[in-house]
Amino acid sequence: MLVSGRRSIASVEYEGEEAQTEINKLLGAVAESEDEFEKWEALVLRAMELEGGVTRNSSPQAIELVRNLFDCFLAKFPLFFGYWKKYADFEFSVGGTETAEMVYERGVSSISSSVDLWTHYCSFKLDTSHDNDVLRALFERGSQYVGLDFQSHPFWDKYIEFEERINEPANVTKIHCRAFQLIIYNFNKYFEKFRNLIQTRPIEELGDTETLDEIKKAVDAETVGVGYEVSPPEIERAIRAKLDQHYYTIYVSVQQAVHERWTYENAIRRSYFHVTDVDEADLENWRNYLDFEEKKGDTQRVMFLYERCLVACALYEEFWLRYARWLFSQDKEEDCRLVYMRASCIFVPISQPTVRLNWARFEEKLGRTQLACDIHEAIHIESPTHIETMVSHAGVLRRNVGIDAAIGQLQVYIDEPNSQVGGIMAAEQARILWQCKGSVEEARKLFKESVERFQECKHLWLKYFEFETAQPASDLEEGHGRVKEVHELVRKSRLPPDDSKELSHYYMEHLLDRGGKEAATEFMLLDKEVNGYVSPKNMTLAQTAKPHSAGKKRKNKNKAAATAA
Repeated sequence: MLVSGRRSIASVEYEGEEAQTEINKLLGAVAESEDEFEKWEALVLRAMELEGGVTRNSSPQAIELVRNLFDCFLAKFPLFFGYWKKYADFEFSVGGTETAEMVYERGVSSISSSVDLWTHYCSFKLDTSHDNDVLRALFERGSQYVGLDFQSHPFWDKYIEFEERINEPANVTKIHCRAFQLIIYNFNKYFEKFRNLIQTRPIEELGDTETLDEIKKAVDAETVGVGYEVSPPEIERAIRAKLDQHYYTIYVSVQQAVHERWTYENAIRRSYFHVTDVDEADLENWRNYLDFEEKKGDTQRVMFLYERCLVACALYEEFWLRYARWLFSQDKEEDCRLVYMRASCIFVPISQPTVRLNWARFEEKLGRTQLACDIHEAIHIESPTHIETMVSHAGVLRRNVGIDAAIGQLQVYIDEPNSQVGGIMAAEQARILWQCKGSVEEARKLFKESVERFQECKHLWLKYFEFETAQPASDLEEGHGRVKEVHELVRKSRLPPDDSKELSHYYMEHLLDRGGKEAATEFMLLDKEVNGYVSPKNMTLAQTAKPHSAGKKRKNKNKAAATAA
């Protein structure tokens, strides 16, 4: 049975006679660690070696295994263009032209910016097809995806080779004319060839109708009033001379554009995809190169550069986020969505959830509230303790459904078996009741109930402190009494000693900042109880160097006040 799709490797089975134990062991290793490229590579290579090398004459089990492995591997790592080529070669050997072409089509759909893959695909078609219209259509399709790539010259060379092979000099001329006007590495080679063709090929092949009409009008204007009849050969020479001048002007402009980009292009050390880290120098070069193209403002070139960048940097969410934001700024909402989908569903690891959260916010902006919630739920399944996802999910519901829906979703998270997460979610519930609903009493009641249930959650206690500190009071004693009540509960709680001490320092700071005339007395008593007395002989260097946080904060505040004065 053929299988495909991400995470489908676990369902792959091998029942062949040769190396069954070894292959199944390798399968198990990959299923346990799907992110480890080396295990995949070892499995695919070993499978292809079965029976002396898998061919059309191999056993059905071996052929099916190799197909399944390529499908699973390329679903996991779709940017490895070399493996698409290997898969297509394999299919050609066991299934023929049609199955190989299907693999190439899947490949150029998965990595459409690959000059190498498009060039290989076109070469394959040149060797297996005799329909020139079909071949030319494929080259034209490829040119739309990779033709503007700075390193696209292998593709253009292959296109010219095709037209020369079928003896279409007019098309060869047009491709040279087209290629030298692109900001690509080998533009000079195409210009030199085209410049020679200007002198030999029919004028009708040397430009589009509009360009030729303008040149002819200019020549006609110059010949009017010369006092003698200009012969057709002289007119033709004049037209060719003006065409040469026209294209040379374009050539100089392209030369300048190539020169401006050469620094960035020359600094690219890895333009292909791999699972290993990209050097920081390479990452910085991509950032600078994108800055440059965005400032230039050519939308098509910017998109081409982003697609190139996202081959080498596919595992870095910063570039996906940047691309999506740029597309959004260009009012390309559907393209923006596709970028978010590609990043979230294929490339960026779940350990980097920011791009997925931004996708959810993008969908929410467009009114797709349920889809935004679905994205949050998908992240939560994979990363069930990610706080930002849970808080963000509640935020979507609060903004679009109502406060009760947000509170209810947070309660779902609270009831999950993780007390630290539960306490943080309870603090978020109270915050919504206080800041969004405006119900101080509901929030206070929830805080009191929650600190009983999640006594060991420092975050919850800190938010409780901040809540009471922020409430208005008729006098200092009333406000102080509420904050003091929280501190007394902290001292009785099951908080770890270090957390309890840190929260006591928070309360002591409150005493100094907002306490009444008895604040100093209470502070000194707490200072003795919380910090105690430690003999200098028994203190470490770090302890002697660091005063407790409350004292340190006061010192910094006093210094700042003196500076301001």
